[in-house]
Amino acid sequence: MKSMKKSNKLALIIAVIMAIFFIVPLLYMFFTSFKSMSESLSSAGLVPQSWTMENYQSLLEDTSTSPMIRWLLNTTLVTVVGTTIVVTIDVLAAYALARLNLPFKNIALFIVIASLTIPGIVTLFPNFFIMQEIGVIDTYIPLIVIYTSSSMGVYMIYNFLKSFPGELEEAAALDGASRWQILRHVILPSIKGPTTTLAIMTFLAIYNDFLWPSLVTNSTEMKTVTVGVANLVQGANFVNPGRMMAATVIATIPALIVFVFAQRFFIQNDTASGIK
Repeated sequence: MKSMKKSNKLALIIAVIMAIFFIVPLLYMFFTSFKSMSESLSSAGLVPQSWTMENYQSLLEDTSTSPMIRWLLNTTLVTVVGTTIVVTIDVLAAYALARLNLPFKNIALFIVIASLTIPGIVTLFPNFFIMQEIGVIDTYIPLIVIYTSSSMGVYMIYNFLKSFPGELEEAAALDGASRWQILRHVILPSIKGPTTTLAIMTFLAIYNDFLWPSLVTNSTEMKTVTVGVANLVQGANFVNPGRMMAATVIATIPALIVFVFAQRFFIQNDTASGIK
């Protein structure tokens, strides 16, 4: 018992130290965003001596160089549409591989698994040149089309379906249900957990993506929030830490909200799995 208590205390201390390493930069970012330019350059204190909203006001009012609202709208559109496409295609592909008698199904599954070993950077520039050749650079098309499917998502849902009993599907088929009805009313409710997990992971991945949007966007209006904030930090705002941190706070809030929701979902999903 004493050894268990000591190990629990040690684990708690390590967890607290790790939490501090994660939280302190966030607190610095938050508090610095409310400092004036002079205070953010001269003061070493964490909490502002004089709170100000001028950094946020200047960011939101200067729509020519920092259209934050437009960047957030672009990111929201790309993220929501991209996540919807990925989840839809992955579910359909996984269901086809797990349940349908398709020709060359094993070869298709091998290709899906093999594609997991290919780094994304390898396909980055070929995709860019394709988008350039068809003339869609600096539009929403390359920002969305690149997120059409995920081999990891297909494989994850495929494994779940392979372990899912098929008796319910057979019973629905005997009652006259079609393939689409079985998929909609039997399969989808049963794979709600992994599907939601895939959606959250895809949402965060697309939202935080920087490299691809930086390649296919040129104009200020078409940038996503990650590219826009990076340009602000590299520009004249580099000498104004308060404005830099304000832009980072605005860009972080949506992802932070999704992360908090995701954490709650993962906990509930693990708890439900343990009860079962």
